[in-house]
This record gives sequence, C-alpha cells and structure tokens, in this order.
Amino acid sequence: MADDFRNHWQQLNWYDLSLRINSKTACDVEQALSADKLTREDFMALLSPAAAAYLEPLAQRAQQLTRQRFGHVVSFYVPLYLSNLCANDCTYCGFSMSNRMKRKTLDAAEIERECLAIKALGFEHLLLVTGEHQAKVGMNYFRQYIPAIRAHFSSLMMEVQPLTQQEYAELKTLGLDGVLVYQETYHPTTYLQHHLHGQKQDFHWRLATPDRLGRAGIDKIGLGALIGLSNNWRTDCYLLAEHLFYLQQTYWQSRYSISFPRLRPCAGGIEPASILSEPQLVQLICAFRLFAPDVELSLSTRESAFFRDHMIPIAINSVSAGSKTQPGGYADDVPPELEQFEPHDSRTPQQVAQAISDAGLQPVWKDWDGYLGRGAQ
Repeated sequence: MADDFRNHWQQLNWYDLSLRINSKTACDVEQALSADKLTREDFMALLSPAAAAYLEPLAQRAQQLTRQRFGHVVSFYVPLYLSNLCANDCTYCGFSMSNRMKRKTLDAAEIERECLAIKALGFEHLLLVTGEHQAKVGMNYFRQYIPAIRAHFSSLMMEVQPLTQQEYAELKTLGLDGVLVYQETYHPTTYLQHHLHGQKQDFHWRLATPDRLGRAGIDKIGLGALIGLSNNWRTDCYLLAEHLFYLQQTYWQSRYSISFPRLRPCAGGIEPASILSEPQLVQLICAFRLFAPDVELSLSTRESAFFRDHMIPIAINSVSAGSKTQPGGYADDVPPELEQFEPHDSRTPQQVAQAISDAGLQPVWKDWDGYLGRGAQ
C-alpha cells in the first residue's frame, strides 16, 4: 500500500471513535468553544450529543471566524451535468446502472448551449458532473470537451469517477482547477453494502483519490461524506475531518473545501441509516468552521431555501444556485427523470443572490481571473 491516507485510516477504529465522541461532556464542549485552535478531542466534543445544548454559542463563534477569514462574501457556483451514464450500481444514486432511466451524454453542440445558458445566468465558476463511466465518459471525452468549456468560465471543477495521478495532471493542463471526490462513508462494511457493482466498489482506490489529486498539484480538493449512509454520522464526519487534516499537512499547496450532502430522494433510493436533523446539521457545519477556520464550507441545493438562508450567514462561503441535476437541464426542457436527485432549493440564482444580499452579505459570481495565476489558459 502506498504512503497515503489509507495508512492513517487503518489506525483509526470506528467503534473506539464512536465511544469517545459519545462520552464527551458539557465541560469538554465549553473547553472546545473557548479554545483558540481546536484539537481532535475538541472537535469530537463539538460533534458530540453534549454539544446540542450549545448551538447558540457554537453558531456565534462560527460566524465570528467566518467573517474574520472570509469577510462578507459568498461565492457562487453551478453544476453542469454532462452525462448520466454510469457503470456502478449504488443503492442511493439516481444514476445507478440498475435504475431503469433514460440515459444521455451531451455532445459538443449541446455542451455549448448549456455553457451559454449558464453564462447568461451570471455564473463564472462551474462544476462538471458525470456518472462514473470510464469507457464513454472518461479521459477521451474530457480531453475533447474540457478546453472548450474552460474557455467560457473563470474556474472549472469536476466531480467524476476517480482517476490516476497522471490523468489529473493532464486535466490540469487542460484548465481544470479543482476536483470534488466524496468518500460517501468511511465505514468499509457499510460502503460495500451500498456499492454493489463497478469500480466504485473499491473502497481503498476511492480513499486514496485525494492523495493522487494532491500529488498532481490540483489547486482545490473538495471532500465530503454522504450523511445518512452509515448508521453514525458523527463518526463518519469525524473521519472526514481526519482526512482533511492529513491532506492539509501533506499537500499544503492545495486549497480544500468541505460539503455536507444529506441523502435526498432519488429513483430507486434508500432510507437514511441515520437521520441528521437540521439543528444537528447546524452543529456539524459550525464544528467544522471552528476546526478548520480557513477551509471553504459549501452548501448545495440539496438543502431547503429556508435552511440555506439561515445557515449561509453563519458559516457558509460557497453555494450553488439554480442547479439542474440532469444533462441538458439549463438550455433545454429536459424531463426530470434524467435527474441524479431532486434539488430542495428550487429558487433562481437571482433569488438566492437577493436573499444573500438581504442578509448583509455580498454574492460573488467571479472571485478571480485566470491571469492571476490559478491555471490560466
């Protein structure tokens, strides 16, 4: 096994961590809230059931750190779904190969129409999304279309199947700035229960993907766990923090972001194994802000407009808006059966931006130019 996060992960016992988190007391929480820099034990305390009684001071501290580190700006991005083809069978995903749904992969003309429609909405930061299908939506497809997409936008990220270090390095030369890769769950038995067929069954290959991104010099690496997949969201999210901390120490040249996706309704979907309530999601996001004050925290349209409007001013500095989760969703009237999941916040980008402005914050559609040095093409 290569020298990467997998070695560190093997030394962490899921059940021991769960016991330690659940044993934290009110005194531990108060100590964490007063700390200038959180230790791992402090973070456990803020994730613990004991911290539920401290939501107000936790949110106040998180908001203070967010304003201190990021000012009043909130960055906007939008996903562009290129394909819903997938060679994996995953219990929780609308794109799963076992789902009987219409499949579509955008061609050059359709991609151009989507890019123009997205530009007309005002976006400059784009996230490319596909199902995981190496043969039909793999490197040859990316080589063919990424340069043309990149020409339209100030920054380009992707959320696709895990690739090799060499492939990531090549994509960087084509204009790729960042990659999101969610482990889904850090509990290997649960992982195998939900990944029934395809390359995604390989837990360790996926776990080492951020290491390959770091070695390839990718500017921004996005992490997350699918909250509700395992029966203990606290332990999953603690291991996510361990992963983040390891990567920050090892690949310090890269920037990092954390997302907080909860299971949402989809075709053939499953019920969550653990329920994360909205107050608990507030607790989780604020705990991450205290643990990693300089890291971008992102909240997608999986969450309701009401929740986003109240959470963004506290600790969030990156949001999607007006998201379409099916290929061709922006330029054409595409039926919803092509969706990966159903967004919960269905407002237009302008409505989301207005809500952010009304909260005294500044929505930012474009926060840097390629010529400033981040992968200019």
